[in-house]
Formats: sequence, C-alpha cells, structure tokens
Amino acid sequence: MAVSSLPPAEPRRASRAQGHGGARAASRMAFLALAAYLIFLAGISMFQDKLLYFPERASVAEMELASGGLSPWPTPSDFRGLLAEPDRPARATAIVFHGNAGHAGHRQFYAGVLTRLGLRVILAEYPAYGPRAGELGEKSLVADAEQTIALAQRHYGGPLLVIGESLGAGVAAAASAAQRELIRGLLLITPWDRLLITPWDRLERVAAHHYPLLPVQWLLRDQYDSATHLASFGRPVMVAIAARDSIVPPQFGQALYAALGEPKRLAVIDGAEHNDWFARLDDAWWREAVDFLLAASAS
Repeated sequence: MAVSSLPPAEPRRASRAQGHGGARAASRMAFLALAAYLIFLAGISMFQDKLLYFPERASVAEMELASGGLSPWPTPSDFRGLLAEPDRPARATAIVFHGNAGHAGHRQFYAGVLTRLGLRVILAEYPAYGPRAGELGEKSLVADAEQTIALAQRHYGGPLLVIGESLGAGVAAAASAAQRELIRGLLLITPWDRLLITPWDRLERVAAHHYPLLPVQWLLRDQYDSATHLASFGRPVMVAIAARDSIVPPQFGQALYAALGEPKRLAVIDGAEHNDWFARLDDAWWREAVDFLLAASAS
C-alpha cells in the first residue's frame, strides 16, 4: 500500500492560521505606528507656535531696568519698544527687530554701539513679548513691524535703517519689503535657532534639511520667505552670517544673499557661532555696515 507523503490536514490548517495571525499582528503594529506618527504630526501642527516662539514676558519697568535705563517708546502706555538717543543730532534712525528668545530689553548692546555712531535706536518689541498683548505668528509679527516702521517715520522722518537678528531677520525682511519707500537700508544678522529653522531663505528648507522624515512643507504655517519678499526690494541689503554656525549652516544665509539684487554686501563673521557673533564685532565693523547702507542708498 502506498503511503502518502502529505502532512495531516489539521497541522496544515494550524500553520495557515498562524500565518494569518502573524500578518494581522504585523498590520496592527503598522496601523498603530502610522496612527502615532499622524498624531505626532498633528501635535506639531497645532502647537507649532509654542515650539517656534519663545517670548519672555516682562513689565515696562522691568524692560527699562534690563536695558540699562532706555526709554519706553513711543510712550509707556503705548509701548512698542525701547528708545536710545545719541549725544548729538541723529544721522539716522535704526529699528532693531530682535531674535526669538527673551525680549527687547536684552538687546541693549545694539543701542550702545549704534548711538556711538550717531544713530537713534529703537529696540522694537513684538506682540506677546515683554509687556505687549497680541498673538504669536508670522502674520501678527510682520504686520506689527510694519506699523512700527511707519510710526518711526512719522516721529523722526528719514533715513530709516532696519536691522533684523535671527527671527527678526525674517520679520525685518517682510516688513521692510512692505514699507520699502520708507527704508534706506536693511541689515540681516544670523538665522533663527529654535527647531533649526531660519528666516534667511524659506523656513521650510532649513527645517527639511535637519528633519528629512517630517513633511515640513505641509506642517509649517509660518514661512518667512525672505528671498521672495526681497526679490524687488531695490534698497541696499547687508547679510551677516556666522562662519561656524552649527545651529543653521551658513549656506542658507549665502543662498539668500545670492538671490538678492544689488546693492548688497555679504559679511562673514570669522570664528563666530550662532550666539556669540556680537562679541566678535567692533565699532569699525558697525561703522562700515552703517556707511554702506546709507551711502549705497544715497547713490
């Protein structure tokens, strides 16, 4: 009698059941992983303002103290920033839009060097920073910066120079483009540091550079597309980058510079990291920067 070499039916059915069970378990794991990823992305999208912006709250009096006694501008009750006057008639007014963390009172170093060069200095404050009410986000910050520029022009006339540092570079670029008829020149210093995102070029490009697995082009509400804003600016722009910036690689600042029209100037701060650039500059550097912005505009 021939003996069959096939296995019994029950073991075969058990093997198939085990295979189906393993496939279902793998499918469940994949579904749970996808769900967790989508929830993570939704969280980033919903709470990105808290991830991108780091304002510090302070009263007007606390900001005056932090800044070494600078004056509230334009008034304490209608506070938009801090004012420093030179000890001689001002040759121009410089409006400074500061970096992401802290508040305007922490940027008194701008007032020290620029007033020595004969400039009036306004350390502008953002909505939801310091004592100011308002909302965070590109739309809110840029609209408010446009109002600050217009108010400074009404108070003092020209020439107006705008300086943007870190986050402020994106704010300054967009606001200056919208108020270009009032602006004599624009100085943009170092990219933004939080989440490794910068306003130099397009915010999403630097985010994608550091987070290639995240669909940042779909998640980010704020773009700070400085290259597009300044495409037809028609005013002198100086771009200053930190040569050893490990937070945002210098090539992003260089890409913005390459996209700008003339007149323009690129300044590479040798040996500087993202947060120590100011200590590496002297009055001669600032004098050359201010002279370029004012003289290039006049010519």
